[in-house]
Amino acid sequence: MAAVVAMTAAACTGGGGDHTAIQNGQSATAASHGPAKKGGTVTVAEISAQPDFVFPLVPATNQNGWNVNLTQGLWPFLVYAGDGGASQVNKERSLFTSLDYANGGKRLTIHLKNWNWSDGKPVTSRDFTFVYNLLKANYKNWQAHLQGLFPEDVTKVATPDAHTVVLDLDRAYNPDFYTDDVLSTIPLLPQHAWDKESATGAVGDYDTTAAGARAVYTFLQKEGAQTGSFATNPLWQVVDGPWKLKEFRSNGYYSYVPNPNYSGAKPALDKLVITPFTTDTPEINALRSGSSLDVAALPLNDIAQARALTRQGYSIASRPIPGVSQIVPNLYNAGVGPVLRQLYVRQALEYLIDRPQIVSKVYDGYADPGNGPVPVTAQKSWATALETSGGPYPYAPQKAAALLKAHGWKVVPRGTTVCEDPGTGPNQCGSGVKAGQALTFQLIYSSGRTTNDQQFAAIKSSEAQAGITLNLKSEPFNTLIGSLGTCTASSHPKSGCGWQLASYGYVPYQLYPNGSSLFDTGGGNNAGGYSDPTMDKLIKETEYSTDRTVFSQYEDYAARQLPWLWLPLRAGVLVYRSNLQGVVPLNPFSGGNNFEDWYYTS
Repeated sequence: MAAVVAMTAAACTGGGGDHTAIQNGQSATAASHGPAKKGGTVTVAEISAQPDFVFPLVPATNQNGWNVNLTQGLWPFLVYAGDGGASQVNKERSLFTSLDYANGGKRLTIHLKNWNWSDGKPVTSRDFTFVYNLLKANYKNWQAHLQGLFPEDVTKVATPDAHTVVLDLDRAYNPDFYTDDVLSTIPLLPQHAWDKESATGAVGDYDTTAAGARAVYTFLQKEGAQTGSFATNPLWQVVDGPWKLKEFRSNGYYSYVPNPNYSGAKPALDKLVITPFTTDTPEINALRSGSSLDVAALPLNDIAQARALTRQGYSIASRPIPGVSQIVPNLYNAGVGPVLRQLYVRQALEYLIDRPQIVSKVYDGYADPGNGPVPVTAQKSWATALETSGGPYPYAPQKAAALLKAHGWKVVPRGTTVCEDPGTGPNQCGSGVKAGQALTFQLIYSSGRTTNDQQFAAIKSSEAQAGITLNLKSEPFNTLIGSLGTCTASSHPKSGCGWQLASYGYVPYQLYPNGSSLFDTGGGNNAGGYSDPTMDKLIKETEYSTDRTVFSQYEDYAARQLPWLWLPLRAGVLVYRSNLQGVVPLNPFSGGNNFEDWYYTS
């Protein structure tokens, strides 16, 4: 669920409106590159969300995707996804020199760079085994865990020297998948500073036993939740990334300064400030004033301001986002779970979402069409003909009504559609659906953006054509995420979870855009509890096989089965001062915020 200003602001081309200021990812009036000016402060806007956890191994119960925004500049991942605007591994920013797969893909040798921590200590293979040991004992409480994968899939770890790690895996994996989607979730962490069980305890090798690893993990996660000490706790001052955290406030304001001992190319800026806005209105007002913001997402409802902002000395960048937007159905809600578990109901809901109209009218053309589980703009090379041709469920209100009538519902357009023929027969409402059950749902979504309000108002109206009622409720992102949890038949056998339908923005993909953790049974980001053995099998096959037809089979199956309702992926436009260089090309992966590349020319 990660989302950052650069990714949130990313945009694809097309649609109506005033697009004349945007050309090839940069404004027509953008300043030419000049000599770099050392120093300066950049202030970046963040709308409607804030990080709340600083330890990089975020617990599974914390679904706040903004945490990666806070931490990735402090503790970068072993594999850094995105090289400029290219969808490939960035070897310069990654912490390895080479990844060698052998024994048919079952053995992986990782050669680490000669790198240092900010306190001068070297980054070594012991730091990797520290992370491995912590996760081996605690992976069920790790947000980024992929079902059956690291560390579960490791049968043996060897460290022949300080910069080499050898992993024996339980089977052969697709190297593209394992590099792009597994190793890209693993940071290296400072064993020499963090391997302790309490704030006053000595550093040791506690992680080498299961009990010790659990104690260390518990301590670090407890400390990682103390927002008041993010910038002052000595633990979080030991980093291997380009930045150090300078300040963190309870309202979501935080700032960085360069890590003076960073082993890579050091940032040119003196300071980077992330400043929060509760809604997009004060953000656009700050941009118009031209005084307080250097970088911000231009709200799409204010796209007409692009030309005026370029005259004020701003440049405009665009970038499609590699991810998928959604409405997640809670298949185990006590009241409506049985209804949402019926595929035909989800199909009817999807047929009633006018995605092309939302792209055109709400997002002014700046959005992926949202035809299925793979974005067709940012990752078109992975998209099948089914998705590129509009997806399996194009807008068709008549089909939606016909589906419901064929399964025992009395359809009342603009009224309330109810189950008239309960039962499990082919022409009945389905298992668990009671007579008189109404197609009425509460849909919660993230507040703060006018385009969100417009999108869900449009969906509410179009669903009513088949007598489906959506009661809309917007909440701040952190509140929404905190209320979701993962709902399954086993975890909530009686009461179910309280929420019914939820939309939390979008889920960003790594370079290999399969559905691991999203649509597989027990997946860490499978909040709605979707479970299907065929889906599980297809997802696993994408992890093992390099055959592209295998991926296509998964993609088309997921598109048709609707583990989520597919929505257009709203994008935006990144506005930045024209004398600030290094912003473009935007990195669509790894959060997109390569702040260390930024510099002023005047």
